[in-house]
Amino acid sequence: MKKRKGILLGTIQTIVAVGGITAGLSMIFQPDGQGIGISTDILLGSPFKDFLIPGLFLFFINGLFQGFGAILSFRRHRYTKTLGLTLGIILVLWICVQVYFISLTHFLQPTFFFIGIIEIVLSLLQPKIR
Repeated sequence: MKKRKGILLGTIQTIVAVGGITAGLSMIFQPDGQGIGISTDILLGSPFKDFLIPGLFLFFINGLFQGFGAILSFRRHRYTKTLGLTLGIILVLWICVQVYFISLTHFLQPTFFFIGIIEIVLSLLQPKIR
């Protein structure tokens, strides 16, 4: 059962990583939002004029770091619990800040909010490995 929790956590982190990398790269290379099919008008009232900074965050934090977390989870590394918990909290906060600035605009926002909650719970259930 313990092994399955690590595999499940790693799988969730992989899904988040793939989404973060692809959406992040799209926002970085097309900061006007064309690559993701969203106008920069949605950013009115936010601190951003285009999607470059959110794209960088998505690429590095929700992309590469989640991917690194997945590798640790699959290998049952001793930092799986800490990194998974941290990344889950960051994902939940990312969605909360996003909804605060641009409101609830897409079904993926609550989806990734709950994925973040699941990541937090699965991280807390990971055994402490020395």
